[in-house]
Amino acid sequence: MAAGKEIRGKIKSFENTRKITKAMEMVSVAKMRKAQERMRAARPYADKIRSLAANLATATPEYKHPLMVKNVAAKTVGFILVTTDKGLCGGLNTNVLRAVTAKLKEVEASGQKSEAVAIGNKGLGFLNRIGARVVSHATHLGDKPTLDKLIGPVKVLLDAYAEGKLSAVYLCYTRFINTIKQEPMVVQLLPLSAETMRADAAEHGGAQHSWDYLYEPDAPTVIDELLVRYTEALVFQALAENMASEHSARMVAMKAATDNAGNLIGELKLIYNRTRQAAITKELSEIVAGAAAV
Repeated sequence: MAAGKEIRGKIKSFENTRKITKAMEMVSVAKMRKAQERMRAARPYADKIRSLAANLATATPEYKHPLMVKNVAAKTVGFILVTTDKGLCGGLNTNVLRAVTAKLKEVEASGQKSEAVAIGNKGLGFLNRIGARVVSHATHLGDKPTLDKLIGPVKVLLDAYAEGKLSAVYLCYTRFINTIKQEPMVVQLLPLSAETMRADAAEHGGAQHSWDYLYEPDAPTVIDELLVRYTEALVFQALAENMASEHSARMVAMKAATDNAGNLIGELKLIYNRTRQAAITKELSEIVAGAAAV
C-alpha cells in the first residue's frame, strides 16, 4: 500500500491548502467591503475638486499654471505605476504591467526616455527588472493608505514637469468596475487641460456652468494650490480603485483555488479507493489461490 500512503499524503496536503485559500477568501471579502467603502467615501471630495479645478482653469484665462503648459522641448515621459504590495490576486498586476510595457515601448519608439514612480511592491520589482529609472517609490501602504504617504513620491514627478523636464506624465492603475471585472488603465495625468477637466467633471456629475470667483489672496496662488490638490486627488483615487480591485481579484482567485482543491481532493480520494480496492482484491485472490493449492 505504498501507493495508497502517497495518495493519502497528497490528500492531506490539498486539504491544508484548501483551508488556507478558504481563509484568505474570507479575509479578502471583509477587506473588499472596507476598500469599496473607502473608495466611495473619497469620491465626493474628488468630484468637488474636479468641478472646482475645471471651472477655475477657464475662469482665469490670463494665467496658465505650469501643470497646464505643454513642455514641447522635453524628451522624457513620467509614469506613476500603481500596483499591489502582495500577490495571489490573479492577473490583476499582470494586466496593468502589460499595458505599461506597451506604453513604454511606444515612448521608446518615439525617441523619448522614461522615468517612473512606483506605488506598490509588485510595480517596483517590475520596473527594477526591466531596468527603468525609478525616481521614487511608496510601498507597504497598508489597508488604510493616507494621502500624506503619497504626496512625497508623486511630488517628484509634479515638480519635474513644472520645471519643464517632462513632456507628459501617465497614471497607470487598475480601475474597479465590479467584483468580477477590473480594467487596467493608462491615462495621461499631465499636462492638464481645461477641456479634459471639464469632461472629467461632467462625467462624475459635476456642474457644466461657469462661476465668477473672488480670489484671496490672488488668482495664481489659489489656482496653484488647487491644481496640485487636484492632481494628488486623482492619484489617491487611483490608489483607492486599485485596492478595491486587489481585494476583489484576490477573493475570486482564492475561491477558484478552493474549488480546484476540492475537485483534486475528490479525484484523489476516488483513486485512493480504487487502489485500496485493487489491493484487497489481490490479497483475497492470493488467499483463495493458496487454499485451492492446499
